[in-house]
Formats: sequence, structure tokens, C-alpha cells
Amino acid sequence: MIQLTEHLAQTVSLATACDTLQVPRSALYRARQPRPTPPLVDTPGSRRALSADEKAQVRATLDSDRFQDDAPREVYASLLDEGTYLCSVATMYRILRENQEIRERRNQLRHPAYATPELLAAAPNQVWTWDITKLLGPVKWVYFYLYVLLDIFSRFVVGWLIAERESAELAQLLIAESCVRHNIPPNQLTLHADRGGPMTAKPLALLMADLGVTQSHSRPHVSNDNPFSEAQFKTLKYQPDYPARFGSQADARTWGHGFFRWYNYEHHHSGIGWMTPAAVHYGHAAQLWQDRQTVLHQAYLAHPERFVKGLPVPPALPAAVWINPPKAEAGDLVQQAVQARVDTDDLH
Repeated sequence: MIQLTEHLAQTVSLATACDTLQVPRSALYRARQPRPTPPLVDTPGSRRALSADEKAQVRATLDSDRFQDDAPREVYASLLDEGTYLCSVATMYRILRENQEIRERRNQLRHPAYATPELLAAAPNQVWTWDITKLLGPVKWVYFYLYVLLDIFSRFVVGWLIAERESAELAQLLIAESCVRHNIPPNQLTLHADRGGPMTAKPLALLMADLGVTQSHSRPHVSNDNPFSEAQFKTLKYQPDYPARFGSQADARTWGHGFFRWYNYEHHHSGIGWMTPAAVHYGHAAQLWQDRQTVLHQAYLAHPERFVKGLPVPPALPAAVWINPPKAEAGDLVQQAVQARVDTDDLH
């Protein structure tokens, strides 16, 4: 456009040419000025810059055992008091920044990256979780320990015990008896827990191998990796009749028998379509759902005007339950759940 304006300016005035082609005259004047040619040789660095050896000395001083915990200002002041000057504080920071050391400069233990447990249950007795919680005893500093095994698909408590201590041996006994009671075949069940001492004990791992049970653990300090056990403990401790303290281990067991009977056979759980855990665990939920639908249909026929959204439907039954579902599209997760349910039906 500049060249076209120059050509038109040969026949009309420069102002007319610029107005016609809408080119600023300042741009035309700037294009007419010659541009300086850059020098062919490299310019030397600043004489004030530190040499490579001097930078290495500053970095070695900052990373030394004496100064590795100190900020550059502390190092600068300490060296000045000793009659030594290496560089300014700003230069110290610049050298650290160049070496990605604007952080803790000591060699520290780096925790390994733990894989996120991703567990899918499409039927009962596929994934159990377990945990231990404290129950307050008759006096301060006296506790009883409640062990609970929970099926995440049905929310059914498959086993529990109360003891005076946390013990891997007691956990082995509870897990082994629960697997026998529920007829768990090898290579079907995954048992998930956090990383407490009894959960990571070597004898327990050997028992899991003997039973053909896959062992899974939460990531360290991540309580969300064991959400079903945590939620079950919350339900337990928020019961109206949950005592502030238990007078003895026998009292705790007596209360536990009543609570777990209610929890498994009478408690309608919101996470499983307001069914009881026993109904889902033992396969009665589908028939109960049909019965509920019949009741709702009759109510709708009697007073359809009361149901502005049409025929009511009972809450859906669980198709699949995840611990940490993978980051995938919703359709992919549904397909995985359906396939897992089909595989389970084929096994039965």
C-alpha cells in the first residue's frame, strides 16, 4: 500500500494520494527514512557481569551446609560481617533463579507419586472396604476399637468386631471369617483400606494372597479414597442412642449388635435408592422396586392431578459404584458399568 501511494503521489499531491488510499502520511514518511543496519559483530557483554567462575562460587556458597537454610539477605549480611563480598542480594537471587533454586535448597525426601485407586463394583461382593474407629471407653484415655467390613455396592456390613486394641491378627480373623460366611470365591473380591498399621501388615497381605483377594490401599493422607467406610462411621456415631462413653467392651458389643442389625435390615439408604442394604445385597431390591412402582401407579390413578410431573417413579437402583471414577466421558463410564454388570451376570 505504501508503494501504491508513492506511485499515485507522482500524479497528484501527496495529501490527496494519502486521503484516497487512506494511508497515514506519517507511515509514508517513516517508510521513506532509511533504517540503520545492525552491526555484523556481536557486542561484548557487560563488564559488570559476574564471570562463570564467580557465579559458581556464589551458588556453592548459598548451597553450602552453612547457608542452605538461610535467605540470600542473611548470607549477604553474614559475609559482610566477615569481610567478604561476593555480589549484591539481587544478584544472589538472580543466580538462584537461573538454577531453579528459589525454594528449599536442601536435599529433601520426595514422596513417591501414589496411583489413585479406581475401583468399580457392579454387584455385591466385588469390592469391600474396611476401617477401624475408636469408641470412647468409661474413662479418659480408654478406648475400644471397632473394625467394620463394608460392601460398597450394597452398603451391607459384612463383618464387624470390637476389641481393646488395633491388631493385624484380629483383622485377619475378621476378614477370613467374613469371606467364608459370604462364600467369596478366589479372584472375585477387592478389599480396600487406608494405610494404617493393621491394613499394611505383611501377615494380612499373605492372608489376602491365600484367599485370592486383591488388596487396595488409599493414598497417604487422602481420606476421600475410603469414602464409604468414613460415611458409615458417621452414620454410626450420629445415631440418637449412640452413647457418649461405653462402660465396658461388653456394653459396646451389645450396642453394636443392635445398631448393625438396624443398619443392615431396617435402614433405608439414600445411596441405594432408599433400599435397605440387605435388600440390595441379597438380590431382593428389584422386586421391591417393582412393588413400589405398583403402589405409586395406584396412587397416580387415584389422584393424577396431584402429580404434576406425571407418573412418579421410585428412586433408581444402583447400577455401578465407584471409588474415584476415572476421568472419562460420562458415556464411557456408563458403558463400563453396563459391561461390568453383564460380566457379573454371566458369572452367576
